Amino acid sequence: MGDLTKNFSKWEFECHCKKCTMSDEVLENVKKVAEQLQILRYYVDAEVTINSAYRCLEHNRAIGSNNSSQHPKGTAVDITIQGYTPDEVVSIVENMLVNPYLHSFYIGGVGKYNSFTHLDIRENPARWDNRT
Repeated sequence: MGDLTKNFSKWEFECHCKKCTMSDEVLENVKKVAEQLQILRYYVDAEVTINSAYRCLEHNRAIGSNNSSQHPKGTAVDITIQGYTPDEVVSIVENMLVNPYLHSFYIGGVGKYNSFTHLDIRENPARWDNRT
């Protein structure tokens, strides 16, 4: 199965530009994100699809993302979960964060989008809604 966790592989987190490589520091962050996604996957017992994860700075700028983006650090993912809307994913994550039995689960940034949910492991919590 996966090489980072049971269900997630490094290739799922790689930049879509196909020209860059992850630094060791970025890979360490990606591993931390994968561990959090694995907890989420076990919790929902459904397939979690990574739409976008690590992005090199060049690719991140090319798609119009801002300089404070967590993606170039390898600390962010944009996901969908089979059978759940982005709003439902946000609710699940928020409920998991206050569940005392899931003390190892941590997500700092949660963003709502029309067709996916952004999650990241930044230190200071952040929430936003970019739905149109």
